[in-house]
Amino acid sequence: MSEIITLPGLIDVHTHLRVPGGEHKEDFYSGTAAALAGGITQILAMPNTAPPLTLPEVMAETLATARRDVVCDVGLFAGASPQQIGQLPELASYAVALKIYLNDTFGKLRVEDVPTLRACFQNWPREKLIAMHAEKQSVAVGIGLAATYDRPVHFCHISRREEIELIADAKMRGLPVTCEVTPHHLFMDVTDRQRLGMLADMRPVLGTPDDVAALWAHLHDTVDCIATDHAPHTLAEKESDNPPPGVAGLETSLVLMLTAVTENRLTLHRLIELMHSNPRRLYHLPEQPDTQVEVEMTPTIIDNQAMHSKCGWTPFHGRTVAGRVKRVVLRGQVAYEDGQIVARPGTGAVIV
Repeated sequence: MSEIITLPGLIDVHTHLRVPGGEHKEDFYSGTAAALAGGITQILAMPNTAPPLTLPEVMAETLATARRDVVCDVGLFAGASPQQIGQLPELASYAVALKIYLNDTFGKLRVEDVPTLRACFQNWPREKLIAMHAEKQSVAVGIGLAATYDRPVHFCHISRREEIELIADAKMRGLPVTCEVTPHHLFMDVTDRQRLGMLADMRPVLGTPDDVAALWAHLHDTVDCIATDHAPHTLAEKESDNPPPGVAGLETSLVLMLTAVTENRLTLHRLIELMHSNPRRLYHLPEQPDTQVEVEMTPTIIDNQAMHSKCGWTPFHGRTVAGRVKRVVLRGQVAYEDGQIVARPGTGAVIV
């Protein structure tokens, strides 16, 4: 008989649920269903939607949609936009955190000017975190801002040796910085891009084997969270003449990390820190009473056909992992069991 292990409800602090404007790729129901199928009961959604989450009225309408549709708990990031920077104090009442894009993004959310950065650090409530998409030298900019304003900065999807080593140096100096790493940057590298083509294209792009080795080497001290950067696109979009970057990740994150546990690359205690305790602490997320995830530890092949995400594919299709999510209980009620979503739309909570 296969071993069953029980985990707390896990947290993914970096997802793209495509609401509003991209509901053909994902919506609040399908995205939160994918989360439950992956053993995740709280997720935070990014603001680079269409329109972006930079205005109070857009945030309010998006939260109303979430309340109707979600089957796990969801919070939203507000987006820092140079054109609407004066809206930050009011936006904060709708959002869990603020996202600043220093590098590639779509829409009007890239921040390249110092006045906007100053306004974010001066006017965003100190009790709510600032997260950054920062790559290479932009990481140094974020560290400098954390030091200048003496407030925490969280770095999203760190993917390069130079970045993780810089963050490690900042932490040794006692600076208030944290970071996350995605499973696709831990389990894939540039050779997978050669094999899978645009199905392995995301931002940041996949690193070298040396970058991957550096991320694993820092997983036990420097890295604070595992976050998926779940960014679904349809296969038709990926196969088009202008394929968008991004891959789904909610349904594969836990089973990949548990496989690493069975290979003695990290402990189960450390996995829980990275996927539950640290995300909750950093983002001041509420407890979920009577919530647990049961995983059957039996070799399982990841299969596109089993996915609940609207996109219907994963770059990890065909990979054997160490287990499968068997059951998820959210606040005392079975929400997912044996491949089926049991929870009704609207039974998840909205976090603000």
